[in-house]
Amino acid sequence: MLMTFLEIFWGFFKIGLFTIGGGYAMLPVMQQEIAKYGWITAGEFIDIIAIAEMTPGAIAVNTATFAGFRTAGVLGAVLATASLALPSLLIIIPLSNFWEVHQDHPVLKSIFAGVKPAVAGLIGAAAIYIARTAFLYDPLLSQKDGFPIDLRSIIIAGAVFVAVRKLKADPIKTIIAAALVGLVVFGL
Repeated sequence: MLMTFLEIFWGFFKIGLFTIGGGYAMLPVMQQEIAKYGWITAGEFIDIIAIAEMTPGAIAVNTATFAGFRTAGVLGAVLATASLALPSLLIIIPLSNFWEVHQDHPVLKSIFAGVKPAVAGLIGAAAIYIARTAFLYDPLLSQKDGFPIDLRSIIIAGAVFVAVRKLKADPIKTIIAAALVGLVVFGL
């Protein structure tokens, strides 16, 4: 069990240390670390992301908490969450004064001009991973032979995209509505 706790600490510490761009940018790295250690399956990871989206707080922190809990209970949850946040805490405190003084420096502006599109790429990679998993038939929900793409999931995703992006719908209400639609479409 000690080895599991050490793996959780090191795995989530690395995620927090080497991922720039916030929660969504952390998801591909988090998925890779989780797969490397075999803490949870890819399907469970997607379920955890869905739960993390529906709960208050940052998605990466919530995902780390759920993954840590799933792996090693309450102590695993606390350790995963703390390990993920620790690098930011250690880095941001000393850098905050430096940033305040030098934020307009051309070197820093150039660095961030390169980092911003990298973050967009990481978020895009996470979106593709999540979409690929979400749009395939879940064997627990249905048995469709010969056609692995779930058109119902694509329609729900498209409707949510239009509602949030074009109609400016409240994302929280949209998630609740999607849960109700899922209950009807997939459950009843």
